[in-house]
Amino acid sequence: MTWRAYNSSDMSSTAQSYEFLRKGYVLGNPVTCEAKDISQRIPFGHKTALISDELYESTKKDCNGDYVNVDPTNGACLTDLEMVSRCLEKIYLAQILEPMCSFISPNHTRLKWSRSILDETIINVVSMPQQSRPWCRNYNYLYSYIWANDRNVQEALHIREGTKPQWDRCNESLSYTKDVPNSVIYHRYLSKTSLRALIYSGDHDLAIPYVGTLDWIRSLNLTLLGPWSPWFVDGQVAGYSILYAVGLKYDLTYTTIKGGGHTAPEYKPKECFAMVDRWFSYYPL
Repeated sequence: MTWRAYNSSDMSSTAQSYEFLRKGYVLGNPVTCEAKDISQRIPFGHKTALISDELYESTKKDCNGDYVNVDPTNGACLTDLEMVSRCLEKIYLAQILEPMCSFISPNHTRLKWSRSILDETIINVVSMPQQSRPWCRNYNYLYSYIWANDRNVQEALHIREGTKPQWDRCNESLSYTKDVPNSVIYHRYLSKTSLRALIYSGDHDLAIPYVGTLDWIRSLNLTLLGPWSPWFVDGQVAGYSILYAVGLKYDLTYTTIKGGGHTAPEYKPKECFAMVDRWFSYYPL
């Protein structure tokens, strides 16, 4: 792969002049095979010192590397997994270094929010002494309900009155059946097309750990073009990337976002903007 650098001012004219400028797609901390992604939480927990060497080796041996589809008669595996659960149950899945808020679900919640619940929760948070008040990212999600359901905000966004009685951060009302347990076959198909791919993971995400994403990318048997190496924003390491390709048609850049959580741009907006801006402009990260 030959990389060529462009600046944003001449990108549009350049796009008409170079045939290798191609369509592509971007995936962030993607679920690919839910069972395998969840199973990878244990190797990730070991790599990040949440699980001890002894417990990890015992669990790997007793469970035969499968931590989701467990034989209910395998007592040794079940005992190991109970110990693993004790190590991980108080860790915030979306970003292992951030605090877990016990009074509200840290992820998508099925709780039917009301203004009174929100007001009561926010009052409780604000009334805490500043020095003892823990900051939790979930507070931002609480505030989003009040912001998005404010009539003035909806008018400014030109939301038609009556379109939806109340805005919800996550729509849990959709009825569907999951019938694609593993999407790797689709990624394998895409790797035979003339596309570019950028796949990234916040490296502190326990929900969909980067080790699982790297695992299925490696299963595509792509040609390695560049070594695992750091990339920088403002002179600081922003993540680590690796480049794969299939001939001159398909290429895949995988990168971690250092310190990022499950929705990496939410945690590291500057670094993620630099990442996608460089990728769009055909710069190496």
